Amino acid sequence: MTTAATGRLDRLVREVQARGRVPAVAAAVHRADRPLWTCVVGGTGNDTALDEDTRFRIGSVTKTFTAVLTLQCRDDGLLDLDDPLDRHLDLPAHGELTVRRLLSHTAGLQREPYGDVWDTLRAPDADRLVAELARAERVLPPGRRYHYSNLGMALLGRLVGRVRGGTWAEVLTERVLTPLGLTATTADPGPRAATGFLVDAYSDEARPEPPTDFGAVGPAAQLWSTAGDMARWAAFLADPGALDPTGGVLAPATLEEMRWPVTVTDETTWSGGFGLGLILVPQGQRVVHVGHDGAMPGFLAGVYGRRGGEGAPAAFGAAVLGSSGAAVDLLELPHRLLAAAVEHDPADIVPWRPGTPAPEHLRGLLGRWWGEGFEYVFGWHDGALQARGAGDPTERPPAVFAPVPEQPDVFRTVSGREVGELLRLTRDSAGEVVRMHWATYRFTRRQETFDGYDFRADG
Repeated sequence: MTTAATGRLDRLVREVQARGRVPAVAAAVHRADRPLWTCVVGGTGNDTALDEDTRFRIGSVTKTFTAVLTLQCRDDGLLDLDDPLDRHLDLPAHGELTVRRLLSHTAGLQREPYGDVWDTLRAPDADRLVAELARAERVLPPGRRYHYSNLGMALLGRLVGRVRGGTWAEVLTERVLTPLGLTATTADPGPRAATGFLVDAYSDEARPEPPTDFGAVGPAAQLWSTAGDMARWAAFLADPGALDPTGGVLAPATLEEMRWPVTVTDETTWSGGFGLGLILVPQGQRVVHVGHDGAMPGFLAGVYGRRGGEGAPAAFGAAVLGSSGAAVDLLELPHRLLAAAVEHDPADIVPWRPGTPAPEHLRGLLGRWWGEGFEYVFGWHDGALQARGAGDPTERPPAVFAPVPEQPDVFRTVSGREVGELLRLTRDSAGEVVRMHWATYRFTRRQETFDGYDFRADG
């Protein structure tokens, strides 16, 4: 990035570290068109020096990995998102809850495993987790609303291990961490980890928090990582095709499915949403940040990738990791870093160049059409048939169509308005397209009332 941009990002991190009184902060921004930017401020609280290789507890950011593993299983035909848990696991209770509900935190299952886990800091092992499941409450009916559940994500981790024939940690390393080069992301802290602290509210004392192992609840919050690894992970969640072009870890279409909002997370302000394992934070102007926050004793983490918006580069993600459990400003910082990077160092503008012409049999349909009383413009761009409302703002994406095999005058809407629906062309005796039907609605070259259909055109 430019010197001005890196200076601005550095200052944002240093301001939050000082104002929030965080013993150690590590931040990183990943983008496809620039080298990785990192910044570390403070000290580890132990005998090792703070640097880009220092690991922090990332807490619930772990859930995004478990969610990706679950969708991998679906894509490989090992389960369906609407499967009940007891189709794959032998459980004493709650086996009727579906995979999809657990991923989106709409199953209604209580937040934590049975018992006072946060008093004892002793998480259950796998056998105890299952044995005590019948004592866990269903606090809401399934599908009623968003209710966050570490217990639900723990059960998904157990499911992934069962259908893959290994432990959750083994499957994660083999199928996600190694392929994406996330070598600093592990289930244990390792020798280079920062110490987590509780910073006293009324003095400058920082008291170390006790180390914790989350046992069978590990798929919800166990992982440790570096800011660089997490910025790369955030970029993958936002733009998988740039980091995994073959879809070896997960197909871009599956990540798009995970990013689709299932529920709002705050019913009063509607300021955020939740997809399948991913938090969605709208930023306005068709920009959304996708990722997750994390909190464990002595640690906070924010890991988000950016989608959409003018000036945003490909593979764009930010991570902020801190060694204080109380500095909530840390959680806003990744969003500020992404916005500042675009403002002070936007992606280079790619010059427009002429492309391929529309196929001969489609050239006659290009131009303006009317449907439902509204005017639309059909065109051929980027090698595909597209349509947009005549008055649509430029930032609104068009509908894009793909041909249906062996039906030359039938197309499927693959993105944008009416996605999934068919577009059918009707030609006259000379082969000219005189009428179209999109999602069964009639489109004509001039405005017509709904009763203005000319049946004589059918001959």
